[in-house]
Amino acid sequence: QVQLVESGGGLVQAGGSLRLPCATSGRTFSSYAMGWFRQAPGKEREFVVAISGSDGSTYYADSVKGRFTISRGNAKSTVYLQMNSLKPEDTAVYYCAARGDSKDYYLTSTYSYTYWGQGTQVTVSS
Repeated sequence: QVQLVESGGGLVQAGGSLRLPCATSGRTFSSYAMGWFRQAPGKEREFVVAISGSDGSTYYADSVKGRFTISRGNAKSTVYLQMNSLKPEDTAVYYCAARGDSKDYYLTSTYSYTYWGQGTQVTVSS
């Protein structure tokens, strides 16, 4: 059974940092693209960042560029989202996602991902 489990969320002051791990199990995703999305109350789920499966290229939403970083752990079974200089508008539930194939296109779309975690809440106070 494939599982993606996010953790590391919480309450942080504006300007602070959080690191969100996404642990995968049940399948090897080391060569598959993975991404992070977020959803604020009353809003649609939006793309945050993705990492390709083929060459490790990364793609960031303009709103987080320069502040957030995605990376894979040494064992490739965990993907991390490092979030720095957090802002109140970053408040949302953050979801980890993984593709079910080796393709590396449309990584900014929720429809490209087969597997999803349950989400972790990030709240940034002003």
